Amino acid sequence: MKILIIDDEEQMRRLLTITLEASNYKVFEAATGKDGITQTAMQRPDAIVLDMGLPDMPGIEVLRTVRAWSSVPVIVLSVRGGEEDKVMMLDAGADDYVTKPFSPQELLARLRVALRHAATKGVESPIARIGALEIDLSARTVKKHGDLVKLTATEYNILSVLVRNEGRVLTYSQILREVWGNQYADATHYVHVHMAALRRKIEENPAEPELIMTESGVGYRLRGI
Repeated sequence: MKILIIDDEEQMRRLLTITLEASNYKVFEAATGKDGITQTAMQRPDAIVLDMGLPDMPGIEVLRTVRAWSSVPVIVLSVRGGEEDKVMMLDAGADDYVTKPFSPQELLARLRVALRHAATKGVESPIARIGALEIDLSARTVKKHGDLVKLTATEYNILSVLVRNEGRVLTYSQILREVWGNQYADATHYVHVHMAALRRKIEENPAEPELIMTESGVGYRLRGI
């Protein structure tokens, strides 16, 4: 698989290239946003690792330009770990966000999830299995250890959104728009309340969730299947 790195820092590009090539990815590099957009069109990478701070344009502009015609998975790298930055990039279409400094193994794991999610688009089975859970999206049923779990309509809708975006970080506003509609995009307390109720029903230990992971101050992510 081909990975495009868009980062103006030569040492970071070298580190990422070594890490990715060691996992048998073919790597292309771009030091500017303009070159990154051009290489995205020419090389048709399977995924992009994008730095937020580029010398010729903000990373978010690169992301928006690419998203105008491509659904290629994009993982954003940045030294800025603020919640607003993460939410902004995720809402603009990023698949994930990793803050520098980062563990190469964490980046590789998140990249694998993003690639797997992209590969299954359009050919997904209606049945998803995560841990002890079995979610049938066609029958709108959820089972845990084989037993039917009774969810409210809202709880099921939240879970189905997470399942359809397995492995991706979803911001509070994205979940709100999907489940409640655009007029509720700022009502984050709705998500917290219903997510807590959902976790009580599907997690083995709701106090230490292993299925629905919290991205602090940003949103939630269903662990990679």
